[in-house]
Amino acid sequence: MIFVLRATGLVPVLCILGMDLTHFDRLGLQRRFALDLREAERQYLARSRELHPDFHQGSSTAQQAASLEMTSRLNEAYTVLRDPFQRAEYLMKLEGGPTAAEQKEMPPEFLEEMLELRMEIEELKMEPDSPARAAMEKRLKDRREAMLADVAGDFAKLESGGDRPALLRSLRRRLNALKYVRNLLRDLQ
Repeated sequence: MIFVLRATGLVPVLCILGMDLTHFDRLGLQRRFALDLREAERQYLARSRELHPDFHQGSSTAQQAASLEMTSRLNEAYTVLRDPFQRAEYLMKLEGGPTAAEQKEMPPEFLEEMLELRMEIEELKMEPDSPARAAMEKRLKDRREAMLADVAGDFAKLESGGDRPALLRSLRRRLNALKYVRNLLRDLQ
């Protein structure tokens, strides 16, 4: 059910079973990877003010429940879309791309490199303030940013009508690799 807020509270305007808004719809944003994060935040704050249950305390119980549900969904949408990795995974799902479980294979060289990095990180954990640890963190952050740029490039090609199956496979490989780097960075921190 979709609701519109009016001065009198939440008013249902459309009731279609099975219809669900995307996170992009909830925030009034175009469905694409490249987002203006300031605009996303602006939309989130404006919609949050309209929907928040505190502003509907005088409404009926049903309207309060709807306000709470819509606020929860809005919060989820904003959380997912402001994080580039989560946004990419979400877009992959919307585009019908392969999941990480469906396309797992990674080049052996990449997996070996990740294993070596993991061992280095375990050693660096013993030295929290070492220059080597700071250098490793910078190296991983730079790599993450480069990988995100590649993901953005693939999504841009997808939006412009590129070879859809090949781009979705490429995106999945890139996201699988990015997940390794994100996990290494998390473990280091």
